[in-house]
Amino acid sequence: MRFKGRLELEHGLKQIDIAPLINIVFLLLIFFMLTSSFMMQPGIKVNLPKAVTSEVIRYQNLEILVTGQNETYLNGKVVTMDELKTLFKQIAKRNQTILIKADRRASLGRVAEIWDMARDAGVTSINIATNQE
Repeated sequence: MRFKGRLELEHGLKQIDIAPLINIVFLLLIFFMLTSSFMMQPGIKVNLPKAVTSEVIRYQNLEILVTGQNETYLNGKVVTMDELKTLFKQIAKRNQTILIKADRRASLGRVAEIWDMARDAGVTSINIATNQE
């Protein structure tokens, strides 16, 4: 018993149907695009408090993060209070703005300590990041 497909292959392939190949490539492309959007981005998780009167800040400022475990970060690196003190003195000379991003569960004492340290060093512009309601 000889099949028709086998006969065509023996006598030479006339045309290859690439439609299934294109379908598979597009499905793989969609799959990888969707899965890449669900990957977790590295960073520090901070849930900002909500405020009705918050404004959008459009200029460059120094960001200090305070997590729920009261860890202090500057540009993604853990910093101590002594390091912040020397940094605030440099910022005061440059008239740069500070943005404090504190988690909802962060200690108000830690945020107030950072704020007070910055004011003591001579920083005049300090903001606290919030989410708009």
